[in-house]
Amino acid sequence: MCGIVGVVGPDAGQYIQKLTDIIAHRGPDDAGIFSTDRLAFGHRRLSILDLSPNGHQPMLSADGRYVMVFNGEIYNHTQIRAEFRDKYTFKSSSDTETILYGFAEYGPQIFERLNGIFALAIFDTLTQTLTVARDQFGIKPLYYYHQNGQFIFGSEIKSIAAFPGINKSLDYTALVNYLHFLWSPATQTPFEHVRKLLPGHYAQLNVQNPQKLTFTKYYEIPFAGKYAHNTEAELIDELDARLYRAVERQLLSDRPLGFFLSGGLDSSAIVAMAKRISPGVRWPCYTIKTGDADGDFEGFANDLPFARKVAKHLDVELIEVQAQADIVRDFDLMIWHLDEPQADTAPLNVLNICQQARANDHIVLLGGTAGDDVFSGYRRHQAMRYEPILGLIPRPVGRILHTMAGLLGTQNATARRIQKVASGLALGQKQRMASYFGWLPLQTNKDLFSDRVRALIGDYDPSQVLIDCLKDIPQEKKLLNQMLFWDLKYFLTDHNLNYTDKLSMATGVEVRVPFLDLELVEFSTLIPPHLKLKGTTTKYLLKKVMERYLPHDVIYRPKTGFGAPLREWFGAGKLDDMTAAYLSAEGIKKRGIFNADAVQELIESNRSGKIDASYTVWGLMAVESWMQQFIDNTTHEPAKQL
Repeated sequence: MCGIVGVVGPDAGQYIQKLTDIIAHRGPDDAGIFSTDRLAFGHRRLSILDLSPNGHQPMLSADGRYVMVFNGEIYNHTQIRAEFRDKYTFKSSSDTETILYGFAEYGPQIFERLNGIFALAIFDTLTQTLTVARDQFGIKPLYYYHQNGQFIFGSEIKSIAAFPGINKSLDYTALVNYLHFLWSPATQTPFEHVRKLLPGHYAQLNVQNPQKLTFTKYYEIPFAGKYAHNTEAELIDELDARLYRAVERQLLSDRPLGFFLSGGLDSSAIVAMAKRISPGVRWPCYTIKTGDADGDFEGFANDLPFARKVAKHLDVELIEVQAQADIVRDFDLMIWHLDEPQADTAPLNVLNICQQARANDHIVLLGGTAGDDVFSGYRRHQAMRYEPILGLIPRPVGRILHTMAGLLGTQNATARRIQKVASGLALGQKQRMASYFGWLPLQTNKDLFSDRVRALIGDYDPSQVLIDCLKDIPQEKKLLNQMLFWDLKYFLTDHNLNYTDKLSMATGVEVRVPFLDLELVEFSTLIPPHLKLKGTTTKYLLKKVMERYLPHDVIYRPKTGFGAPLREWFGAGKLDDMTAAYLSAEGIKKRGIFNADAVQELIESNRSGKIDASYTVWGLMAVESWMQQFIDNTTHEPAKQL
């Protein structure tokens, strides 16, 4: 697990050290540079496998033909290495070297065989070809800039943005994404010319003639409308065995391991499997403690009592981490590390836990991220159960019901959920499904922008990105699986995985996600949808497996969040000073992106409870923080240090 950066161009080596230093937090154990007249690689190493100097990067093949920088872990690399062990001279036991010679042996076809998390670059000095690749589910980030024959890539936007003279024009449609979804799907970032390499893709260019960048999809999540015909009991056994193997693979490490343990089903399931694999180990597990062990907030049950119960049941060590981050004080720091203006408070919890884990020398943590996205755990998935009925409601009637639902107010979580469903009744089916990812009506968001920016945005609709991608799984007709495809392809990758990677790596800690084991995800696409969501029971099949290992009330507890009670804080005026600091009318007018009157009206309507816009206001502040740090700031350093 590391940080990588690279430059192609006539002045490639001039700034590579600076760009590498900017992401030093990703790799505190070692650093390296490789440079030619047209290409330069930079690497920061967090040593996990083969802690010796033999794992140093950039890594060169024995014959000097291939040079590689790599960020990630490959859990099946020893099996892959065995295929050509006798053909090459290996100097280390690192997965980096396995990929290096795997590429020499198979070319880019090696990527589809890697079961792990990765972002990498390989330079073939013979053909002068540079190849950059990202793992199948986008667990590791990889950004790139390609303009006027110059190509820059890296683990984080901040290192690319530090290169002198790059075009920092804004992508205003991406800003619409951040307000609409709170994240930006697919390739878009706030910079028009900085893009994300899509999961399951690799890109190539010739270093001597870098004008043309070609993209190849090597993997797609295999939703194919085909389902296993096994009995429910057989599928329970199969899921049990596959989850066991997934966790077993990801225990591979030469550094101490620990776990996230929120007390929810997903993280508890991962710990339960680890305990089965090593029953004599009292695994260290981390949970967040907000100071109130009994209270609930925002319609979610509190985690801590359940985390304590699971820890006792499984006989593991529970390390309760007091939430030290101050959401107001650390807001800029969070946005700096995120690289993108994501409006969520959960990243600060990741930061808290990883800081403590690092202090305890637990450099690798396994967590339950993606359980909801793979096995159907969100409330929007439950809405799919009612889709056949909702589709029968005439749109004029839907508009009336939406208006009536608005009279319920915004203070009650149930009322907000009813309003969310009602807001889609005047839409077509796919538009209604996509609307469950949005926070406010699209037009409400667009009206927040200045006249100039609204003209540039035009008729852009973020939901169309989701709808268009369904052409990639043409045989999948089940609505639930189409929704899960969106979750895995966008919500998980561009939101949850991004903040998990960025805030853990900010402390030099690696986070692994066993639910995204390649074989496990592919098996999940074969599970009949009615065994993922059975009636109103989410994650049905996973819950049946966990009945073997966890207390019943942990498995079937209400779903909880991993953030902070933003609505409560806005309503109580606790964030008034912060809102005024980021979103003053004078500051908004000077920036020229948003309409000051519209933003102030939104803030007041949210404060009074007229509309539920707390996360949109938070998103506006995130955009302003990002602008201050990535556009205004010329030091390329965070507003505050960890």
